[in-house]
Amino acid sequence: MKTIQVKDGSKIAYKDFGKGQTIIFSHGWPLSSDAWDAQMLFFGQQGFRVIAHDRRSHGNSSQTWDGNDMDTYAEDLSSLIEQLDLKDVVLVGHSTGGGEVARYIGTYGSARVSKAVLIGAVPPVMLQSEKNPGGLPMEVFDGIRAAVEKDRSQFYKDLTTPFFNYNRSSETPSDGVRESFWLQGMRGGIKGQYDCIKQFSEVDFTDDLKKIDVPTLIMHGDDDQIVPLADSAILSAQLVKDAQLKVYAGFGHGMTITQAGTINEDLLRFIEE
Repeated sequence: MKTIQVKDGSKIAYKDFGKGQTIIFSHGWPLSSDAWDAQMLFFGQQGFRVIAHDRRSHGNSSQTWDGNDMDTYAEDLSSLIEQLDLKDVVLVGHSTGGGEVARYIGTYGSARVSKAVLIGAVPPVMLQSEKNPGGLPMEVFDGIRAAVEKDRSQFYKDLTTPFFNYNRSSETPSDGVRESFWLQGMRGGIKGQYDCIKQFSEVDFTDDLKKIDVPTLIMHGDDDQIVPLADSAILSAQLVKDAQLKVYAGFGHGMTITQAGTINEDLLRFIEE
C-alpha cells in the first residue's frame, strides 16, 4: 500500500486503483480499507478511480497513542485529499467512516467534494442523553471497551454475528467473512481502537450534517443491530439539506459486504445522477 505522512509524523496507508472520477471510501470500526474490497473492484471496473485508506491505528496505518479522535481522522482525510490534489470527489463512509465524512465536510467544506454517501453511519450521535433519548446507554459502550480491553480477539469474533446479521434466518453465515473481519480488527492497534469507541459513540455530528451542501445519499438497513436506524439515518436525513434516504428491508450493518451487489448498484446510480 502507498502512504502519506501527516503533520504529526504518522503514516496513513491507502489503496489507489483505476482512473476517472475519484471515490474515497472511509471504513468502519475496527476494520480497514479491506472492508471495501467489493466496492473497490466494482467501481474500478466501472471506470472510477477508487481510494480507500486505513484510519490511523487501523490496518497498515501508524498505530498512534494520541490523535485517535474524530477531528484528527478528518484532518488525516483532508491531508490525503490535499496531498493527492483530488477534486470532484465522492466521499463514501460506512459506520464510523460516515462520521469521518461528516466531520470532514463540516470542518473543511465541500470545495473538493461533489457528493457524499453515508452507509449504516453513526451520525448524528449514538449515545443516549436528554437531548437524544433514543440513543444507546453508556453501559453499551462501556461494555465494548471492557471487552476490547479483556480479549479483543474473541470480541471481534463474537461481533461478527450481529454485525452481519448472522443471527437472522435470512443470512447464511460465512466463515470467510468472519475471518476477514477478525483479521482486519487484529491488525489494528488496541489503543487506537479503544479510543475510537468514544469517537463513534459520543461525538455529536449534528452541526457537521447541517453544513453538508452537496448531494447526499443516506443508506441504512432497517435491521441494523449495531447502529439502529431510528436514531441514526432517519435523523441524519432530516439534518442534511435535500438528502436522499434509502432504507433496506432486512439488511444489517454489514450490508456493504453481505449485500454488496445491491449496495453497489444503488451507489452507482446515485453517483451517475
